[in-house]
Amino acid sequence: MNLFYAPEINGQFYTLTEDESKHIIRVLRMKTRDTVFFTDGKGLFFECQISDANPKACEVEIIEKKIGEDIRSFYLQMAIAPTKNNSRFEWFLEKATEIGVDRITPVICMHSERKTVKTERLKRVVTAAMKQSLKSFHPQLDESSRFSEIIKQPFEGEKFIAYIDKSVILELSKAYTPGQNALILIGPEGDFSPEEVELAKQNGFVSVRLGPSRLRTETAGVAACHTVNLLNQ
Repeated sequence: MNLFYAPEINGQFYTLTEDESKHIIRVLRMKTRDTVFFTDGKGLFFECQISDANPKACEVEIIEKKIGEDIRSFYLQMAIAPTKNNSRFEWFLEKATEIGVDRITPVICMHSERKTVKTERLKRVVTAAMKQSLKSFHPQLDESSRFSEIIKQPFEGEKFIAYIDKSVILELSKAYTPGQNALILIGPEGDFSPEEVELAKQNGFVSVRLGPSRLRTETAGVAACHTVNLLNQ
């Protein structure tokens, strides 16, 4: 089925934006009384029926709403360095959304190859992945933060910093407690600097690794996201 995103959907009737109206009526050729499915991105699905097939202001009537099956008992925030190749970061956003994540924060580190992040397109990638994977929750995508800022933000849960070092032998899969909220830091291709690692430890982050292989930034992010979700099944 086609799933549409309508964060403001509520009440008995809802009027779509002009872009969504055009897509549903002109592109998909849907008509009055056809069934359309929406999510508000906050955990609810809406089964609707087109009441006015206006290509500029399509109106739908809400027939039924139900809670999505992707509700989780834990909260997962990924703070990850944006990759030099933007398409690789978009790939991470897509896969993390499909797997399940609540918040994604691009973090600028000492060794980051990309120092600025334009989130307008990235948010569209997240929205598309949410709709494609039929999720009822829309992950929050933050503007970029500096490393020194993200490690000091309040967070109720377990905090981890994943990096490569012979001294790090604790696996994320062993360190994380199922059911707990988690904030996981993933560094750039050049990894975190020793100063950043030490600062993270001073702010309550536990050092972990993601297995024996050396992973690209986006792969490490997906591996960490999948590990937490798998342990909570």
